Amino acid sequence: MSNFDHIHLFKTNIRTEKDKRRVQFIFNKRIEVQDWNIDQEDEDCVLRVISYTLERNAIIKLITRKGYFCAELI
Repeated sequence: MSNFDHIHLFKTNIRTEKDKRRVQFIFNKRIEVQDWNIDQEDEDCVLRVISYTLERNAIIKLITRKGYFCAELI
């Protein structure tokens, strides 16, 4: 069985391309983030972050500091 603890999923309100660019600026500066994307077509604007070292709470703080809603999808 595979371990997917490094894949983090969040519900957000990152809806526009401008919002996405602001988040891109955050993640592109972080070497701990291997990859990330936002499904803006999904009603939950799902943010997917791949990181082996960055914890979920740290990701939530990064997003909420920019004024966005971010909650873990369980």
